[in-house]
Amino acid sequence: MKRDTILKGDCIFLMASLPTHSVDMIFADPPYFMQTSGHLNRGDGTRFQGVDETWDKFSDLHDYDDFCRRWLVECRRILKPNGTIWVIGSLQNIYRLGYLMQEMGFWILNEVIWTKPNAPPNFTGTRLQNRHETLLWCSPKKGAPYTFNYKTLKALSGGKQASSVWDIPICLGPERLKGQDGKKLHATQKPEKLLYQVILTSTKPGDLILDPFMGSGTTGAVAKLLGRHYIGIEREERYVKAARKRIQSVHPKMDDFANLIYDEKPPKVLFTHLLKKGIIKKGQYLYTPTLKKAKILPDGRLKCGVFTGSIHQLAAKLQNKSVSNGWTFWQIFTKKGYQPIDILRRKN
Repeated sequence: MKRDTILKGDCIFLMASLPTHSVDMIFADPPYFMQTSGHLNRGDGTRFQGVDETWDKFSDLHDYDDFCRRWLVECRRILKPNGTIWVIGSLQNIYRLGYLMQEMGFWILNEVIWTKPNAPPNFTGTRLQNRHETLLWCSPKKGAPYTFNYKTLKALSGGKQASSVWDIPICLGPERLKGQDGKKLHATQKPEKLLYQVILTSTKPGDLILDPFMGSGTTGAVAKLLGRHYIGIEREERYVKAARKRIQSVHPKMDDFANLIYDEKPPKVLFTHLLKKGIIKKGQYLYTPTLKKAKILPDGRLKCGVFTGSIHQLAAKLQNKSVSNGWTFWQIFTKKGYQPIDILRRKN
């Protein structure tokens, strides 16, 4: 099975040729079946270019359900037992997709709301402005193991627990691919920041990602950027050409986020071992998050005021807790400012 490629053709037919349990993650951005008719004009009278492509046309809801059921069956077969799938949709289709997925045995891990601060208005003024889309993040079945890079997402969120509401602008400006006529090439091109967050949430470097509706190539571009592999499927020749050209220009950026440094488990090291190795010294000071000082004693214990104990015991005492992780509680002053002593374990 060739990686880092885009296959041209029908996704259901081509997915049938892929091995069972062969991909780590799937991102599916299927036709939404928008069910619109006629022309939609902006307030200034110009025509709004929505989705009027043939690939979004179905005879009725039963036809659409049958199509979705067939590609979802193949996705579930191809997905590894510890893999996950992300499916994105809007009010027209996400409830049908969710029903079909639950019916097949997929287990919904999260419903993610993608809010769009720069979404187009409701031009007719007859409904609320539609400013969000929904992503369903699912594992193949209830209880299946899966990748979740919790600490990486927390670092990406500025130290706060990442939530299921993602505020990301729609794709505009230089990122939006244009056709020869100067108009947007693909009506539903997703922003790279959205795929960046999806891929960082649920994959590891070297993982294989499948996108059965590759479109303009956002999934492949971000997968390459983050050191992951991809297989894309797309039936429209113009999209295939544009996606290949776009991905070819991407250069991997393997920074701490891409490498999941924040989720690495540090080696098991005794605090006294660091003292013996000279990485820390007796008489040196460690600091609490509020910058209270604790002196390192010759035996590796800490003394803060009238209290003495191990890094864990003293951390718990100062926080009025029964237990505490001293490696993340205590800080050391470095050239980069105050950092948790957890960094010292990697110097062992």
